[in-house]
Amino acid sequence: MSAAPDASTDDGSPELLTVDQLAERTGMSVRTIRFYAGKGLIPAPRLRGRTGLYDAAHRARLELIGELTGLGFTLAAIERQLERVPPSTAPEELALQRALLTPWLPEAGEELDRAGLDRRAGRRLTDDEVTVLERLGALTRLPGDGPGAFRLHGALALGSALETLDSGLPTDVWKRSHDLIERHTAALAEDLMTLFQEEVLQPYRDRGRPAEERRRLAAAFARLKPVTLQGVVTAFGRAVNRAIRERVDPAPADRHDT
Repeated sequence: MSAAPDASTDDGSPELLTVDQLAERTGMSVRTIRFYAGKGLIPAPRLRGRTGLYDAAHRARLELIGELTGLGFTLAAIERQLERVPPSTAPEELALQRALLTPWLPEAGEELDRAGLDRRAGRRLTDDEVTVLERLGALTRLPGDGPGAFRLHGALALGSALETLDSGLPTDVWKRSHDLIERHTAALAEDLMTLFQEEVLQPYRDRGRPAEERRRLAAAFARLKPVTLQGVVTAFGRAVNRAIRERVDPAPADRHDT
């Protein structure tokens, strides 16, 4: 995600926003903004008379909070993260951090009780089936058993997971296969993040965070996501093809994957 240029007035001075205008620009409610301000997550506004005014730094910081929330960070975790980001941090630097933290896939979803989940599935699910749906990533089980007992991660994910359930294979096979995918993709994600941190981000910081490089990094990281996701899908498909060939014809052969 690339950062929008900072707004300014006709005379070139930074644009100042009321809390209502800031809410409109960030998509957050006035109540939420004031809550974050009360927690010290954004600096106090400038006062003009009795009116609080907010600038580009306030907006960038709120947008960073929004990305952290989208990643599933708790409020306590967001507070710890922002403790490392001084209030004086420039909006451009916050925009880069926001680009780095933008969720690769949305994690928010609709919260349902058990009856609502059954309605979405179109049938009464057994406890074991619900467990499999959770292991397949179609839903998350939340604390308690009330209206928000489950978070559904989209109708498409639920539909695919239900088709998996209806395939006739033992449910334990699907549980174990999903565990394998989770384990190996978690390791891949950690290795990729370490590589990017050591080879790209740390050298950028060591060079004093130059402004021109900051803009290139934000744009490059936005392009990196779809390329990486497609690369993972392609590499996995080729690996499965190779595994199939080796099981059908285990004799070594001088050939290239296609």
